Amino acid sequence: MTPDIRTALIRARNDKHPVVLATRLTGGVQMILPSDAAPAALNEAAARALAADTSTAAEIEGERWFLHVHNLPLRLFLIGAVHISQALVRLAAPLGMGTIVIDPRPALATEERFPGIELMAEWPDEALDMAQLDARSAVVALTHDPKLDDPALDRALRSPAFYIGALGSRRSHAARLERLTELGHTPDSMARIRGPVGLPIAAVTAPEIALSILAELVSVRRGGRAR
Repeated sequence: MTPDIRTALIRARNDKHPVVLATRLTGGVQMILPSDAAPAALNEAAARALAADTSTAAEIEGERWFLHVHNLPLRLFLIGAVHISQALVRLAAPLGMGTIVIDPRPALATEERFPGIELMAEWPDEALDMAQLDARSAVVALTHDPKLDDPALDRALRSPAFYIGALGSRRSHAARLERLTELGHTPDSMARIRGPVGLPIAAVTAPEIALSILAELVSVRRGGRAR
């Protein structure tokens, strides 16, 4: 790897730009994709690899390339240090998601209840502003408290987050949408919220609800039919 390639990768990571490091298997020529200097077919293969989040080999115009994906990290922001959040952080770990629990209530957001998990004690809107949500971010509001959930959903809707969910009944979700409308959100924008959150698997316990949420999140991420 040349110093220029290494520098370009570091810059892309710092600027939060997903890229692919393409290596031609004959001769070892490398380039960062997408690039105007690359064949269109190679850029297209890189885009597919990024979308699938999987490094892969590809044959382009008679040449074999290895496409090494350098994607943004998957981040799951949980609003509320509640029992469902405790289950979610355990289930999300094997899926390669970094979990961040946001809760300004010090009695709940503790290292004892969330060992090894990043905790943010700011109010949810402030915390999400600091986190700079991107297209690889998911936000799930779990407190049932509008003072905490609504600011988080407001910020999530103003971001490119790929998944936004909120716990609660259909009645509470309808009331939530009315409050978000007052904050300037349109019906099309609010349709991004999965509410009630999770796949309808008749979940009752906190681990079951967590499972339903993660199943829906994976389905949305992979382009499946979540509902």
